[in-house]
Amino acid sequence: MNMSSYNRLRNEKSPYLLQHAQNPVDWYPWGEEAFERARREDKPVFLSIGYSTCHWCHVMERESFENPEIAGLLNDTFVNIKVDREERPEIDAVYMKVCQVMTQSGGWPLTIMMSPDKQPFFAATYIPDVTRYGRVGLREMIPTIKKLWLERRSDLLSDASEITRVLNILPTAASQSPGEEVLHRAYRSLLTSFDQTYGGFGGAPKFPSPHNFFFLLRYWNRTGSEQALHIVEHTLQNMRRGGIYDQIGFGFHRYSTDERWIVPHFEKMLYDQALMALAYIELYQVTGKKEYEITAREIFTYVLRDLTDDRGGFYCAEDADSEGMEGKFYLWTPEEVQSILTKDEAALFLSEYRHEDDHSVQGMQEFPEGQFIPHLKRTSDVDEKSITTDHSGKMESIRKKLFTQRKKRIHPHKDDKILTDWNGLMIASLARGAQVFDEPEYTQAALRAMEFITRTMQTREGRLLHRYREGQAAIAGNLDDYSFLIWALLELYEATFDATHVMKALEYQSHLFARFRDERSGGFFFTPDDAETLLIRPKELYDGAIPSGNSVAYLNALRLSRITGDAAVGEQADLIYRTFGAPVKEMPSAFSQFLCGLDFALGPSSEVIISGDMNREDTREMLGKLRRSFVPNKIVVFLPEGPSRHAIDTLAPYAKSYSCVNGQATARVCSNYRCSIATNDPGEMMTLLKRDG
Repeated sequence: MNMSSYNRLRNEKSPYLLQHAQNPVDWYPWGEEAFERARREDKPVFLSIGYSTCHWCHVMERESFENPEIAGLLNDTFVNIKVDREERPEIDAVYMKVCQVMTQSGGWPLTIMMSPDKQPFFAATYIPDVTRYGRVGLREMIPTIKKLWLERRSDLLSDASEITRVLNILPTAASQSPGEEVLHRAYRSLLTSFDQTYGGFGGAPKFPSPHNFFFLLRYWNRTGSEQALHIVEHTLQNMRRGGIYDQIGFGFHRYSTDERWIVPHFEKMLYDQALMALAYIELYQVTGKKEYEITAREIFTYVLRDLTDDRGGFYCAEDADSEGMEGKFYLWTPEEVQSILTKDEAALFLSEYRHEDDHSVQGMQEFPEGQFIPHLKRTSDVDEKSITTDHSGKMESIRKKLFTQRKKRIHPHKDDKILTDWNGLMIASLARGAQVFDEPEYTQAALRAMEFITRTMQTREGRLLHRYREGQAAIAGNLDDYSFLIWALLELYEATFDATHVMKALEYQSHLFARFRDERSGGFFFTPDDAETLLIRPKELYDGAIPSGNSVAYLNALRLSRITGDAAVGEQADLIYRTFGAPVKEMPSAFSQFLCGLDFALGPSSEVIISGDMNREDTREMLGKLRRSFVPNKIVVFLPEGPSRHAIDTLAPYAKSYSCVNGQATARVCSNYRCSIATNDPGEMMTLLKRDG
């Protein structure tokens, strides 16, 4: 190996940084060495942020960072820093806000130019190599920046100072906290943007945004709004039938470039799989329709097959590109299908998954002539009653044949980092699937992943680390790491009723409040108090592609306070709640995950306390009835018979006096600070829940 062809990224662990390790750009990883050189040589800093499965990051690398001429301009003018936004989300959060303030937009690749003391003066996303279609290229831009830096630096830095001032106006607690009215306003806002024809919200591009579905199902549960349920069901049906879903190998692509869910941006992210599986699980609980269970199981099949490390953790993503082309791995021609399947099978598949009227949509991407993305017609065009079991069996046989053949293709790049926060989401999703579908395989996968995180990605002091790859765990855990892992532990408790999961959740909760709390305004900062000092200390409230750590922490604290009966934990939830007041009132639909917590807090919500023996049929029947039903605003505490009960009695001392009645599994439903008479009847337990909820 010729080490002279490598830049300073060669010893990094991030797949994204390693992708750039042989660029002629003299890249530095984020660190003091780079900024010290910038100060010493009096150069501005060129900061480029992306991630390894980002399509336009690849484009910018091929066009510019692999180009010796442009690399020479960058090296001459700047000290250049590369950051993996998945590995260092706190840096990304800061400079994404810079970009949004300066340009009113954001995305990746993210490009920031700043002074050696980290004051930004320019922000953009993708920049072409040369000027085209009205977009200034790097070749023309860099000499201009150099001239401004040398001759008009005071103007640049004056702008940078104003940007920093704006960013440091932090949200403060509202004088009036949000109440039920914001739930109705959020619903009306989502209804206004709902696409009645194809589902989803707004026009192209369309993103999954699963937390919108979580909120809408809870709104349906609260109000009985059939329209709220229709929004979720119509959208999830059409997404499952569209090209955004991998019809051959399962799992969701990142987003749809068209309004019809046909042409996706082909990368597959772990967090999308986790959250979309949860959405289908909850819709199954509401409707009892088998198709939603099947979809959730298929997503899990994909993750356990393709995104799972031998040690149990889950990888980040799969790329959109293979062989230099976006989506090539997922495209088919009729001729290829016909060569793999029998004549009748090919005719059936092509009639179901390829549609002549979709050519105009698929033309949005530069696919080779004749290739298509397998997808089904939208739900309103399909008579579901005509789809028989025999038909489904034939289609599954066809899918397996095509999948076997597709495995022989050159696969997209796999980002094999293991991130604590995204693993937390996946563990939570699997643990919920294990409960609802009574599937031990999902429990075991969730437990293995949790064991990997707690064994490998935790310091001796019990603090979390953010990233693991190639035997090395590193980077201090952020708010999302703690919040999402606590969520996972709570779901694992309800899947296994092993009280150690609640104990671990409380341990991480204590780290969260000790290290991340915003004493002035409430809620949590994204980084711990001993993290590297950045331009600002980021604090995320908005629920974007994934729910914010603050939103998840709010519901976590509510659940923990109900499980333990600890008023102090309830006060922690209230501290988080108050920081959301002003922004939630201004635009409630942008905080749909937080609104799930608010729905829980406003109530009615319930505590279900079940005494019994997990080895007995009556206990399993009672738990099964509860788990299959959609009762979102509840916690479940299980009181086992025998010495193993000591742990939960310690955690939930209010339940010490509860035991089985008549020697049978017994449920007590508590709501609005009162508990029902104990019952041995699962049906009566559900009646009590529905009455009180």
